[in-house]
Amino acid sequence: MHNCYKSVKNKSREMAKYCQITGKKLMTGNHVSHSNRKENRTFQPNLFKKRFYVPEDDKWVNLIISAKGMRIIDKKGIKTALKEAQKKGYIKTY
Repeated sequence: MHNCYKSVKNKSREMAKYCQITGKKLMTGNHVSHSNRKENRTFQPNLFKKRFYVPEDDKWVNLIISAKGMRIIDKKGIKTALKEAQKKGYIKTY
């Protein structure tokens, strides 16, 4: 039995690999060796599961967020960042 069967079975349990504030997601590219041989590779976003408090709504929000998204929340505030992400379609509700 090959390992590919195991990865397909567990694939449905994986979390989505995109930031809910910035929309950053998995990218593909090439790994280029010294001999200039190219092999496919993936670039993973720097994601975290984080819980934020929204004082205007008096509730907690769970987000999958990148490091850049955390900086945006620090700069603009959680409520503004959530509204912009909802407008862009990265999240439906919060």
